[in-house]
Amino acid sequence: MTPSSYDEATFAEIVERHRRELRVHCYRMLGSFEDAEDMVQEAILRAWRRRSTFEGRSTFRSWLYRIATNVCLDHLGRHPRQPTSRPGGGPPEVTWLQPFPDRLLEPVAPVEDEPDAALVSKETLELAYLVALQHLPPRQRAVLVLRDVVGWPASDTAAALEMTVASVKSALQRARATLRRHLPEARHEWQASQATAEEQALLQRFVEANERADLAVLAEMVREDAWQTMPPDPIWFNGRAAMLEMWGAAMTGPEAMGEWRLLPTFANRQPAAANYLRAPGDSVYRASNLDVLRIEDGLIAEITTFSPDLFAAFGLPETLPA
Repeated sequence: MTPSSYDEATFAEIVERHRRELRVHCYRMLGSFEDAEDMVQEAILRAWRRRSTFEGRSTFRSWLYRIATNVCLDHLGRHPRQPTSRPGGGPPEVTWLQPFPDRLLEPVAPVEDEPDAALVSKETLELAYLVALQHLPPRQRAVLVLRDVVGWPASDTAAALEMTVASVKSALQRARATLRRHLPEARHEWQASQATAEEQALLQRFVEANERADLAVLAEMVREDAWQTMPPDPIWFNGRAAMLEMWGAAMTGPEAMGEWRLLPTFANRQPAAANYLRAPGDSVYRASNLDVLRIEDGLIAEITTFSPDLFAAFGLPETLPA
């Protein structure tokens, strides 16, 4: 049977096997979890409408990737956006950046009749990589993701994007050069895996120190040249001293925001902490923000702080009891 002969229920069942990895693919292309969700749904609808165009020359999975990639490119064409420089320097702003819940990465597994689906195990999902990708023009981004992440040959990439093989190779060369300029210096291998035991221990220590408002312990955990950003707000703190000053104002003294409780979680294959605040006079702890930690050599090198908008996607509650 071919997709053109499937009824809607059968087609939906088969496509559903690929939803998780298509979501990851669209997220790499767009940097926004919510946009990725929308584009996956659009890609599935487009695939259903165009099911008669599947000729069996590639796997059904590859056909879906081709559709999803072009759906993302169409979206980026309608909504162009580019990282912007911050006043006074510092990391560029990617205001649309959102975290990806690790709980939705498992299982992103191959189906038995498509062993090439195992390529999805190259989970280049760390936030620093996502930010670097956003510096690429959309078509270069698509070429790099299809070639270096999904693992397609140049000929298949060219066919999917209606480019020549020569132009694909040229775009890939330019994209790799741009990516290297925007990645942290310590990042040479991009084969992210589950958090190590050391990272999990550091995360637990981070959670406990925040709940105790123990700035001395937090200072021991953070690199001197670390920074913290808060997309989509144009706010960033450069260096451990600036970060500790901000944390101290929020946690201690007469201007403290209240009491904090944190839940450990994982986003983008990185340790993360969901922050809950109980303001003075409140009876519960309310969702406040999500901190995603980038760790280098056992210390926190970067914290990206997000709003609590995606707590539900992480399986996190909106409130905690006092």
